[in-house]
Amino acid sequence: MNIMGIGTAAALIGGVGIFVGLFLGVAAILFKVKVDEKEEAVLAALPGNNCGGCGYPGCAGLAAGIAKGEAPVNACPVGGEAVGKQIAKIMGVESTDSVRMAAFVHCQGDCEKTHPDYDYTGVEDCKMLAFVPNGGPKSCNYGCLGFGSCIKACPFDAIHMVNGIAVVDREACKACGKCVAACPKHLISLEPYAAKHIVACSSGDKGPVTMKACTVGCIGCGICVKNCPAGAVTVTDFHAAIDQEKCTGCGVCAEKCPKHIII
Repeated sequence: MNIMGIGTAAALIGGVGIFVGLFLGVAAILFKVKVDEKEEAVLAALPGNNCGGCGYPGCAGLAAGIAKGEAPVNACPVGGEAVGKQIAKIMGVESTDSVRMAAFVHCQGDCEKTHPDYDYTGVEDCKMLAFVPNGGPKSCNYGCLGFGSCIKACPFDAIHMVNGIAVVDREACKACGKCVAACPKHLISLEPYAAKHIVACSSGDKGPVTMKACTVGCIGCGICVKNCPAGAVTVTDFHAAIDQEKCTGCGVCAEKCPKHIII
């Protein structure tokens, strides 16, 4: 065994290792990316669901937006008020009260209350029904199709199919808005969690047409409008809607509605 050769090889390998180490060290200093400490702290405070409900591409995007002052400290719908207050402390600003929201499906036309035009046996996906006759087998072209595209989109298991229509678990809902985007019929909206009354129908047909399709559809009669003491109810295109900022929760509209679709 050549001791001199072994020593030379060891020295060569050691020298290469030292050179590489020095090169990487210098490169780390020269190409170091500056980290915004507030952005990192905000990101750590966020829940990490990356649901996109805030309008940013994930929690990292929102953290960057908050750190730059482009997004409010309470922009995370999943974290809610508690996370908003924590982020406000990090940013050194006062936290503002946030309104808790929850998704709501504006349809009550379950299997007993609505009528089918035909039996559908195709792909069980709501978006695919845009390509079938009348936009789906139900007589009401505005109602829930019942194939659960919203359920698949929800990352919090907050929506379930009950007797042919989607129903939101308000306690589990984080108001991320993914179900709103997924529904091809635009039946789902984010409403204040504290809302007392909501119109559970989206039909835009005239009364006689609606009554043939669904026993609980809004017929646009306007009785709710005439009886609301706060002027919170309006009817547009044969469809009632409640202004939640004006609604006092008195319940007169729900009591007077002949179709019982204000719940």
